[in-house]
Amino acid sequence: MSEKFNVSEIFGEYVFNDTAMKERLPKKAYQKLHQVMEEGTELDLATADIIAHEMKEWAIEQGATHYTHWFQPLTGVTAEKHDSFITAPDNQGQVLMSFSGKELIKGEPDASSFPSGGLRATCEARGYTAWDCTSYAFVRHDAAGATLCIPTAFCSYTGEALDQKTPLLRSMQAINEQALRLLRLFGNTTSKKVTPSVGPEQEYFLVDKEKYLKRKDLIYTGRTLFGSMPAKGQEMDDHYFGAIRPRIAAFMKDVNEELWKLGVPAKTQHNEVAPAQHELAPIYETCNLAVDHNHMVMEILKKTANKHGLECLLHEKPFAGVNGSGKHNNWSITTDDGINLLDPGDTPHENLQFLLVLTCILKAVDRHADLLRESASDVGNDHRLGANEAPPAIISIFLGNQLDDVINQLTSTGTATHSLEGEVLHTGVDTLPDLLKDATDRNRTSPFAFTGNKFEFRMVGSQDSISQPNVVLNTIVAEAFQEACDELEAADNFESCLHNLIKRQATEHQRIIFNGDGYSEAWIKEAERRGLPNIPSMVDAIGSLTTPKAIDLFGKFNVFTEPELRSRAEVLYENYAKSINIEARAMINIASKTLIPSVIKYITSLAESINAVKAACDCDISVQTELLTECSALLSEAKVALSKLEEATDKGLAMEEGKAQAEYYRDTVKAAMADLRAPIDKLEIIVDKKMWPFPSYGDLIYEV
Repeated sequence: MSEKFNVSEIFGEYVFNDTAMKERLPKKAYQKLHQVMEEGTELDLATADIIAHEMKEWAIEQGATHYTHWFQPLTGVTAEKHDSFITAPDNQGQVLMSFSGKELIKGEPDASSFPSGGLRATCEARGYTAWDCTSYAFVRHDAAGATLCIPTAFCSYTGEALDQKTPLLRSMQAINEQALRLLRLFGNTTSKKVTPSVGPEQEYFLVDKEKYLKRKDLIYTGRTLFGSMPAKGQEMDDHYFGAIRPRIAAFMKDVNEELWKLGVPAKTQHNEVAPAQHELAPIYETCNLAVDHNHMVMEILKKTANKHGLECLLHEKPFAGVNGSGKHNNWSITTDDGINLLDPGDTPHENLQFLLVLTCILKAVDRHADLLRESASDVGNDHRLGANEAPPAIISIFLGNQLDDVINQLTSTGTATHSLEGEVLHTGVDTLPDLLKDATDRNRTSPFAFTGNKFEFRMVGSQDSISQPNVVLNTIVAEAFQEACDELEAADNFESCLHNLIKRQATEHQRIIFNGDGYSEAWIKEAERRGLPNIPSMVDAIGSLTTPKAIDLFGKFNVFTEPELRSRAEVLYENYAKSINIEARAMINIASKTLIPSVIKYITSLAESINAVKAACDCDISVQTELLTECSALLSEAKVALSKLEEATDKGLAMEEGKAQAEYYRDTVKAAMADLRAPIDKLEIIVDKKMWPFPSYGDLIYEV
């Protein structure tokens, strides 16, 4: 039997959370810290020294010997530099364990070695990490022992944001300020803070570690660059929500325990659509805490998989032919006293505050659909978006029957007089209860769907940080709130102005609403008719960051400066080209050193067998000869494609980094990669399995 444990007893035991701080900090220090967390005031050094000392003492009790400023540079993963708590030895050679407020508040990693898009030259190395006191410090236990991790922001010596967290915190500040203005207009004088809340659903694949290590493409790129589909994929829909296999269940148990100890509220787990695919979803949290925790989730999924002889694949499309993985970003806005601004209530047609918030969001998403699309852009996500398994690359909003009906009333008559109500679902079985249906169905083909009291942004890639999507959501909605408040505050008649504003926004931005099948060809044509942007690839999306519209938006809320936006665009272009280059080079290496020699060996063996049969008897060898001819033709096709890919990749490497290079890799190198993969995948079906040099798709996704 497995070891029993009490979740309530272990939850947050590795976190210097509010409970730990309340127990350990002097009352004045605790109150001062909370004032900083809630009001954004500056923490004085004396208080910081007290907090640092108690944090260090607590961490040492957890076994910690080192601390690190844990931050999120533009690499897509977290970064850290470890320092021990020891001080310089005294005359007797003894050391003390110390940790100062200055060390807690500020760190100094090398800023020139992280992506900066030209903001930092190689000779300009100084950068700073700054403690984000609104995200709790925690102790991580791993092969290095125990380390106190302090969530921080990361900026350059000259003040530019070089990370994901700084603009996120800026965007949270922007939406807080504008949402409070909106609430005050409706007579709310008690709410002091408005915070975006996020719950990211994390999809992932698990494969056997031993088989993974035999696939250089998975090791180098996170996805299979070659591979033919097995006889069975996901056609039977039997993996989705199916019984969890014992090996996977044991893995999930350990993942949950690790996450709970770190204060991550892991809630839901299940098998996903594709074989070997699974999902983990947490309870909603404050936006920046949700971002930090999602990084922990990805790290712990990887670490725990290794303990179970598994490998966790977070790439958006590790296997062609079956569903890829996303990360649904569930977003809402709540006050410090528990009011959800996206809760429509029982009669949304009468809830004017909700209707204003809703139509502001319609306006924000319609106006900045390109930015929202860019925020979900990733090299791996290009394989997934629009592939009839994930939302299309066209941004639209699903509202459902109830809210869509309210919007239609507003746009047609100017007034909403009723709201559709849910009906009773009769099961037809006497022993089962009749169920009260929601007034609205769900739509999994929509990229941005209203799901009761939140919006679910379904486009985000599984391996990406959720920071940028939330930066965009927070900022574009803050802008819409600001413009609404400016108009309402200046109005002579608030009620009349409010009704007119809600109607106008609903009418002008109704085109963004689509409740139908987002996978259909008809929607692509309809979206074009409506004038909605269709941005098919990451390279096409990056340019939205540097438009005058984007520069004005982010600039007026101090989320990004123009140089920061241009630098991020450069980083993204470079990352795209480098990622495709790595994939192309991996294909060249695997094809030339492993696959083609294996095929030659098989063909040679087949030819020798044919010759032996010819010499032994006058038999019909037409089948063997046909097979030999087919294999030889495919081998020749693969060799020609390999040479073209080598040529294309060499040319790409010689180009200057930037947009043109990224476009070349997208249009030329990726096409050459597809041309090489096609004949080799056909050969995999023909060649004797014993002679194929690495595990097949069937081996990877079914033998876990």
